[in-house]
Amino acid sequence: MKRIITINREFGSGGYKIGMKLAERLGITFYDKKLVEKVAEETGFSHDYIEKNAEQSKAGSPFRFAFSILGNGQGEAANEDKIWAKQAEIIWAIAEQEPCVIMGRASDYILHERNDVLNVFVYAPLESRIKRVSTDPLYEADENASVEQRIRDKDRKRARNYKERTGHDWQQTKNYHICMDSSVLGIERCVDVIEMIYRKG
Repeated sequence: MKRIITINREFGSGGYKIGMKLAERLGITFYDKKLVEKVAEETGFSHDYIEKNAEQSKAGSPFRFAFSILGNGQGEAANEDKIWAKQAEIIWAIAEQEPCVIMGRASDYILHERNDVLNVFVYAPLESRIKRVSTDPLYEADENASVEQRIRDKDRKRARNYKERTGHDWQQTKNYHICMDSSVLGIERCVDVIEMIYRKG
């Protein structure tokens, strides 16, 4: 039976809203900001620092990430590595404790040895994402970059970080059980589909 749902998403695809609505409908915990808060508490880094640096990996290879998780790294790990190692530890602990929805942060990879995890990837065409980021108040405005540039930059950072931390491609379909185009299905239907699969185990 599936207990944990991980959601990776292209920026502007609505994946965050899908995750929130899904957790609310299923009556399980939604981990995004809550996860950041836990990492901040246990590392001493500020919430803002963790948010800023979570996708600024300097690992260079998945092996350094693995060593940092196990505590076998050579020398003092960079702050980014410390944050990622603590995130991995907390994500695993959360999966042990309760059913939940976890947004991003390579949680699909961190939990890949478990058989109670449902991994989801949400995507959409660029035009659809530009419209969503431009009109949905969930996305904060940025006067220093166009909406399209923000989307491309955010996706590039997520893809690079995922590759460096896991050795895999972020948008590769075989990483996930479900890949959904939110521009075709819409937010509510995406939630419906994931809920149906989750409940059927």
